[in-house]
Amino acid sequence: MDKPDYYVAEGGLPPQSARHWQRAIFTTSYAYIPHTVMSDIVTSYLPFWEQTRLWVLARPLSGFAESFSHYLMDIASGGGSSRPDDDKTAQHVLFVTGGQITLTYHGNTHILEPGGYAYLPAGLDWTLHNRGESRAAFHWIRKNYHAVDGIPMPEPFITSDQAVKPVAMPDTDGLWATSRFVEPDDLRHDMHVNIVTFQPGGVIPFSETHVMEHGLYVLQGQAKYLLNQDWVDVEPGDYMWLRAFCPQACEATGQTPFRYLLYKDVNRHMPLFFNHESRK
Repeated sequence: MDKPDYYVAEGGLPPQSARHWQRAIFTTSYAYIPHTVMSDIVTSYLPFWEQTRLWVLARPLSGFAESFSHYLMDIASGGGSSRPDDDKTAQHVLFVTGGQITLTYHGNTHILEPGGYAYLPAGLDWTLHNRGESRAAFHWIRKNYHAVDGIPMPEPFITSDQAVKPVAMPDTDGLWATSRFVEPDDLRHDMHVNIVTFQPGGVIPFSETHVMEHGLYVLQGQAKYLLNQDWVDVEPGDYMWLRAFCPQACEATGQTPFRYLLYKDVNRHMPLFFNHESRK
């Protein structure tokens, strides 16, 4: 594929003349976080991460979406962590949108540039640093891994957007396609983080309602996106966060492909109670 084009948040503050009051939306069925929200005053910081800030796009909320967190990471040159996450039950997907990161695990070092994708299973020891001269930006999606007796845990792997061929949806003439980084029938995995691409004019021609929680980050292009009963104009850097069964549909409206990074939980029984620790 051509050189990737991904939105990278710049931070800063909007000028006093700007007015963005009506764009962000939070409801009981979905949240819409526009890229204009990604200012300096809503950044967060993490233990043992140096010269690093992040925007938290999603976190588990009782009664909403409960299975994952999604960080938008921003690391200055020389920054990073040798102790990125002490939660050994968490698995991770990293997707690079700007600069360069150096990822190390199992004694091997990997350099990821824009489009680079890494899956890191629960319990893996890893480190991540920005050895480049410019800032690095990447998505970090975390989910508690639900092990199943008799099914092995997945192995870590590294690939890229450029290396994965999009698979067209049936009867769409290639207008709607998905870049799958994990095969759908690989039951070792209990989450998928894919890239969905709509060519200009491509649509989801019905209201999808299904069991997965979703996180959608717009990497490129423009669209009208149906969230429950609301059609929202979305553009690069915008984020959509959907609870299970929230209706959704899409119409790509720009002159370039509309692409988004998509999280969803998959391949496990539906829990019949929410707090496993408290069950008697």
